[in-house]
This record gives sequence, structure tokens and C-alpha cells, in this order.
Amino acid sequence: MATLRLEITTAERQVFVDDVNLVVAPGIEGQLGILPHHAPLMTMLQPGELLVRKDSEETYMTITGGFLEVRPDKVIVLADACERAEEIDIARAEEAKHRAEERLKTRPSEIDTARAEAALRRSLIRLKVAGTRRRKPKLGP
Repeated sequence: MATLRLEITTAERQVFVDDVNLVVAPGIEGQLGILPHHAPLMTMLQPGELLVRKDSEETYMTITGGFLEVRPDKVIVLADACERAEEIDIARAEEAKHRAEERLKTRPSEIDTARAEAALRRSLIRLKVAGTRRRKPKLGP
């Protein structure tokens, strides 16, 4: 089966490097599915769930934005922040969700509503990936 090299990097660390069969990323205009031999492209990423498939194993990650570049030999993701499902602190994500919901509900005058909405979206994505994707069964036989 054909593969492509995937490199996911943040300012702090290299999150993922491996040969994979499929990458599904949250592009700025919707989900992008990248297979081997995909046409070159570059796009912005929005906060969301990033899926990586290698053989019958799927890995899920949260991404808070960044850029994706498809080259003939590899896919490069430069992410603002990225976490694998197993790295997510569920209690911390729940706390962030409740804090953002409370800020949006009470709407104090000094609160930046757009920032609170972005924080809520990030926490919901983290909880989704951590809760529903952490123990995803392998595909195939």
C-alpha cells in the first residue's frame, strides 16, 4: 500500500513523524483528505480534529490551527498547537469548557467574547478527541 511522509510540528516540539496512508485535516474551507500522490497544495488549518491512518491503525489529534503543505514527497503540518488523544488532560479540558461557558453566559464587560468562544471550541474539540477517539478499535480484520 502506498504511503506518504507526515511531519507535524509546533513551536515547542515535533508531534508526529511517520509514513502514513491517509491524513484528514480541518482545512479552512472544510475537511481535507490527503492520500499518497495528492496534488501539491498549501492551506490554512482551523481548530479541529486531525486523523492519521497507518495501515489499520488510526491516530486522532487536536489541532488549534496552523498551515498544511502537501509536497510531492510529504505532508507538512505547522500547527499552532497539537495534542495526541492520549496526551489530553480531560479534567483540564472540562475546566476550560466550564470557564468559557460561564464567561459567555455572564458576559462581563471586560470579557472578549470572540476569545471566550474560541476557548470553548478548543475545549470541545479536545474533549471529543480525548473521549471518543482515545480507545478507537483498529480497522480491518
